[in-house]
Amino acid sequence: MSAEKVPSLLEQLDTLETNLYQQDFLLTWKQSDADLRAVLLAAEALEEMWRANVSARVFQGGLAVSNFRDKSTRTRFSFASAASLLGLSNQDFDESKSQVAHGETVRETANMISFLTEVIGIRDDLFIHEGHRYMAEVAQAVETGYREGVLPQRPAVINLQCDLDHPTQSLTDLLHLKKTFGSLEALRGRKIALSWAYSPSYGKPLSVAQGIITLMTRFGMDVVLAHPEGYDVIPELEQLAGKHAQESGGSFRKVHSMEEAFRDADVVYPKSWAPYQIMERRTALLRGGELKKLEELERECLADNARYKGWECTERLMRITKEGRALYMHPLPADITEVNCDAGEVAKSVFERYRVPTYQEAEHKLYVIAAMILLTRFESPAGVLTRLLDKAEPRRFG
Repeated sequence: MSAEKVPSLLEQLDTLETNLYQQDFLLTWKQSDADLRAVLLAAEALEEMWRANVSARVFQGGLAVSNFRDKSTRTRFSFASAASLLGLSNQDFDESKSQVAHGETVRETANMISFLTEVIGIRDDLFIHEGHRYMAEVAQAVETGYREGVLPQRPAVINLQCDLDHPTQSLTDLLHLKKTFGSLEALRGRKIALSWAYSPSYGKPLSVAQGIITLMTRFGMDVVLAHPEGYDVIPELEQLAGKHAQESGGSFRKVHSMEEAFRDADVVYPKSWAPYQIMERRTALLRGGELKKLEELERECLADNARYKGWECTERLMRITKEGRALYMHPLPADITEVNCDAGEVAKSVFERYRVPTYQEAEHKLYVIAAMILLTRFESPAGVLTRLLDKAEPRRFG
């Protein structure tokens, strides 16, 4: 395959005035529009280079450290793949096998793992009001270590999902939308239904939903948030979505009907999450080690969820979307009725029809993460990739 699209992408990237060099990537709403567009352009360029068998090894060594404080498949492997793509070695940091288990402080740990580290990726989404705070503490620790001369360089900290946002996922979704509809400008005025959906499990983070409503409203989309009464996300982030919509010319509204959300939608995104108030209670019980009360809360929540089994992405609902052909999206893994559960977020036939596109959606994540690493580590990322493109060294021989 040819890399003929890459020069144009890099030319566009080179015109953007970004604020990512030697910084972190923690929350999309803290980044400028230029920063977000740069991530998408760099991700597309890296993907094209990979497919054209052109090496994108911008590093000749160094570490990419991942700290997953919650389970992960796609994001874990995407981070490792992104590190490998750029020439870094991935080291998964397991706190249970480190001195953290013996009380080592965040400041000390952050510095000790960072001597040859270019990037630290963190997933911390279990505790509301804690995940983002922890990432910010790690970022401050390495910043201080660098300024004090302890670290020869200051690693970037990248949010691989916290309690507030999931930027690698929402930007992956935005890239998928851009590729599907042709451009970011083509998203303006398109309706996306971000809907709660039934799951036989509980305690799923709110950050995917919050990431979608706060990001897609920045690009002029008409975003509808749908959920049963009581399944709210963090109120401040609903307000932020409204502010973004007002500034971009899009719209944001909340409804309590999946059908109303799906009607005439261009895109549907049915995804389960735990109510904000429940996540607050859950965090308090976990902090206090009150396991019996936690089990009681789980039973209560499962019973609540069971009242809304009708909140499923079905063929009937898909027929009332725009021309009956809305794009189905999901961060995966989906709860698929009669596949991995008796009743879930999406009907088997709907998921199977969109299975390949959702897998392709997931593939973009490794390039989005690689783009974040590139943009935070190099002052002229377009120039760096242009030099590699000119050399055109194969990433594999054969």
